[in-house]
Amino acid sequence: MATPADGLTRPRKLVPGDRVAIVAPSGPIDPARLDAGCAILRSWGLEPVIAPHVLDVHPRLDYLAGRDEDRAADLQQAWLDPSIAAVICARGGFGAQHVTDLVDWDALRAVPPKLLVGFSDVTALHEQLAVRLGLASLYGPMAATGSFVEDAATSEHLRRTLFEPAAVTTLTGPDAVPLVPGRARGITAGGCVSVIAAECGTAGARASFAGTILLLEDVNEHPYRLDRILTQLLRSGALEGVRGVALGSWEGCGAPERVRDVMLDRLGPLGVPILWELGFGHSTSTLTVPLGVPAVLDADAGTLTLDVPALAD
Repeated sequence: MATPADGLTRPRKLVPGDRVAIVAPSGPIDPARLDAGCAILRSWGLEPVIAPHVLDVHPRLDYLAGRDEDRAADLQQAWLDPSIAAVICARGGFGAQHVTDLVDWDALRAVPPKLLVGFSDVTALHEQLAVRLGLASLYGPMAATGSFVEDAATSEHLRRTLFEPAAVTTLTGPDAVPLVPGRARGITAGGCVSVIAAECGTAGARASFAGTILLLEDVNEHPYRLDRILTQLLRSGALEGVRGVALGSWEGCGAPERVRDVMLDRLGPLGVPILWELGFGHSTSTLTVPLGVPAVLDADAGTLTLDVPALAD
């Protein structure tokens, strides 16, 4: 799918009273964290609706939140329910790629645009929404994750993005510095880099991220593995035409200077601005970053500025 210059279709912003579905497309859920996350959503005036299989665990593969067909059914039913304004994932982990092959994307395309919120493994679903449905989405904290329930700055940034998107069009982090200086304009895309690499060549995956400001982050990947992941993306042609790169957090990936060296070695030859540590991803405090929205990356200033709010009025 060619990404339009003005970005993808933006779902509407949320208002108090909206019903939001909680689904678990990937890993198993901590019930206590889910309760805490739903309490936060209720404090915002939202009505969380927990999908039927959210607390399931796969009978054999205990790293999955229930059977593939049940996780896919929860996502699809929530999306098709006209009373649901947004679908918020409970957590990441692994398993969203299983779900993408079981969802009826034609059915999802036939209903009005809906918002998806999630990060990590949910990257696979963000990409399918962008490519198959032409929808923008939010790469942000999930309802049963530590950063959402334990860090007030994380939950507040998501709240403002959902309800007051015009107030959060400039994104930055305290450690944002240029890895490669410069300024670039493009459509935001990306997410968890290992998932992006794993999606290469699969049904519905985009051939390249040309024209994008590519957002990349990950967790628990050693520097040599990050090298392998980025090399895969480079050799596949997926990074040809990228306008700029905004890097997020790299928790558990080893010494930051080693990770920086890998990023500079692999991505520097692209000849585009690269921003180090914008402040999103697998960290104790994280920003909500829109995907599919036109933006300007200013590596020197340490900012990603959206041309339009993340969500429509």
